[in-house]
Amino acid sequence: MAVARHFIVATAIGLLLSVISYLLMTKHQRRFIYKRLQNMSPLTAQSQHQSPSKSPSDAGTPEKKVPSNNAPPAEYKEIFPPWRRDSLWSAARSSPFAQKDQLHAATDGFVDTLFRDGLLSFTADYRTCASPALTYTPMGISVSEIAALGDFPNYAELSGVPLPKPYSNFHIETALPRPYRPFRWAYHQTMSLTKLETDWWLEVEKSYVKRVTERKALFTKHGKQVLDYLPGSELGCKELMEMSLQFLCARYPQYFSLTYSEDKGHIFHNRLLQNETVIREMHPLHVLLENVPEDFAVMVRNPEDGYYYFRAGLLCSSLGWSVATKLGLQLKEIHKPIPDYKEKMEFSMDRYSLPIFTSLSLSKNT
Repeated sequence: MAVARHFIVATAIGLLLSVISYLLMTKHQRRFIYKRLQNMSPLTAQSQHQSPSKSPSDAGTPEKKVPSNNAPPAEYKEIFPPWRRDSLWSAARSSPFAQKDQLHAATDGFVDTLFRDGLLSFTADYRTCASPALTYTPMGISVSEIAALGDFPNYAELSGVPLPKPYSNFHIETALPRPYRPFRWAYHQTMSLTKLETDWWLEVEKSYVKRVTERKALFTKHGKQVLDYLPGSELGCKELMEMSLQFLCARYPQYFSLTYSEDKGHIFHNRLLQNETVIREMHPLHVLLENVPEDFAVMVRNPEDGYYYFRAGLLCSSLGWSVATKLGLQLKEIHKPIPDYKEKMEFSMDRYSLPIFTSLSLSKNT
C-alpha cells in the first residue's frame, strides 16, 4: 500500500510539473513538441511507411501546397463583373426631372445582344466615343447612361456600398490613426484580403495637413514617378475621385463639403486646408493629390483578353517601385518580382478579380 501511495504521489507531481512546463513554453516550442508527438504516433508511422515520398508534415504546410494553376474554365474575356443596371433608377431617384428624362431616353436605347460588340475600347476616352448609346462599360452601363447620371451621381446606390455614417464627435486635433496589425498570426502567402469596414475607407487624423503637404512636395520633385495616367483611364479616375470626395463629405461634414455653381460647376470645400478646389479645372488624380492623403491605383479591364491592367495611379509611399515602373502592366506583370507569385498566386488573383461584385468591399493587407 505504501509503495502504491508513493507511486500515485510521484505520478501526480510529475503530471503537475509537466503541465507547468508546458504552460511556460513559447508557442513555437509547443508546436515543435506537438509535431514530434504526431510523428511518434502509430497512425503517422503507418502512413509514412505507406507513402514515404510525402510526409504528413509536408502535406500540411501551406508552403508545400501547390495551388491549381490550370487553365480557367472559360476565356477571361467572356467573364464580366455582375451588372448594376438595376441600380440606375434608384441612383437617379433624387435627380432633377430633366436629368431623369435624359436617363430614360438613354436606358430605352439599351440593346443586350450588342453589349459585347459595343464594349468601350481599352484606350478610348469615354467622353469622345462615336456612339455613346451603343458603347458600354463591362458593368453593362452605356456611356449615354453615364452622361445622363451626370457628375457626382449616387455612388452608394450604383455600387451597393453605403456611404459612411457621420463622425460627429470627431476632432482633428486629437485624432490618431487606427492601429494596424496585419501579422497577428503565422504568416502565409495569400491574397491577404479582408472585409473592409466601409466607415473607415479613408481616414483623417491630426497629421492630415502635414501629409497632404508632403505628398504635393513629392509630386513636385518626382512628377510621373508618383502620379500618372494612360488613355482609357478617364472614367475610372473620375469615379474614384468623386467617390472619395463624397465619402469625405459624408464622414466628416464638419470639415468637407461640395457645392455647385453655374459658372464653376462642382466645388470641393476643405476647411482643414482652408481652400476650395474647382473640380473641372484639374485632372481627378490631382484633385485627390490636393485633398486626400492616400495612395490609389486604377486597374482597367481590357476587353481584348479580360485581364486587368494598371492604367492610372497616385502612389507616394510604394516600396521598391514607382508608378512609372509599373504603369500599363497587367496584374501578373506587376507582381513578377514577388517570390512564388506565379506558382501560388497568379491564377487565384486573376480569377478572383474577374467576377467581383462592386458591393463586396475588400481591404488588402500590405
